Amino acid sequence: ETLKTFDREVNEFVDYMFGPRDPRVRGWFLLDSYLPTFFLTGAYLLCIWLGNKFMKNRPPFSLRAHLIVYNLGITLLSFYMLIELILATWEGGYNLQCQNLHSAGEADIRVAKVLWWYYFSKVIEFMDTIFFVLRKKSSQITFLHVYHHATMFNIWWCVLNWIPCGQSFFGPTLNSFIHVLMYSYYGLSVIPSMRKYLWWKKYLTQAQLIQFLLTIVHTLSAAVKPCGFPFGCLMFQSSYMATLVILFINFYIKTYRKAPSRTAVKETPVTTEIKNGFHKDYFAAANGLQNNKKAQ
Repeated sequence: ETLKTFDREVNEFVDYMFGPRDPRVRGWFLLDSYLPTFFLTGAYLLCIWLGNKFMKNRPPFSLRAHLIVYNLGITLLSFYMLIELILATWEGGYNLQCQNLHSAGEADIRVAKVLWWYYFSKVIEFMDTIFFVLRKKSSQITFLHVYHHATMFNIWWCVLNWIPCGQSFFGPTLNSFIHVLMYSYYGLSVIPSMRKYLWWKKYLTQAQLIQFLLTIVHTLSAAVKPCGFPFGCLMFQSSYMATLVILFINFYIKTYRKAPSRTAVKETPVTTEIKNGFHKDYFAAANGLQNNKKAQ
């Protein structure tokens, strides 16, 4: 009874802050109450902390088979979301510059259903970090990595409740495309014989940066020439994506632009360690959204 009361008070507060929710998504899994999303995020952060303690004096797990299956699964899910978003927005005659929330009828519902999967995929992608913990790659669990994963799951709970279609389609469409490439890379890199063909990680990083910038431009285009999409949501999304751009540019400069010192060159081993698709430094940025390993 106490939990029910707390749940009601939390959701009443959220509704007070953001206004009436979109009735078209009422009853959808995980959406009616904020507590599941909140607790899953808390469990994610707790697993990182406790997992690192648990693994401190234990040997790392290999998890090669698990990583192949996991990366393949995320690749297929991302491909489904990419194709379905393209077809749904085409069916609804979506306006690329600015699309409101109610003019496309059944196509809006179709878009919202895909975006629910996009939201749910963000909790699945928590496993990116759990794999790091189990493989004792704690150096890869950076602020950018955790910030992106934790915030994206919560932000997309809000998106699905208040703006589940319309202008919200663009970022997930781009991000799904990037994730098809990125998780394919991750999966292939687990196979030793494939690593010599994986020369394109730098270009994936560049593609992620372009993704963020395009999303900001698309979001602001609806503010310049509005179509009824909530202005506050546009400003929030632009601001959030700007934080990712700043953090990702910082990562990119450190990874690709900074010349190594003579000492570092001497100490660097000849072989390059690749974990889950990228050199270990890449995972400082997670999914870019990374994702990637979040927007979007």
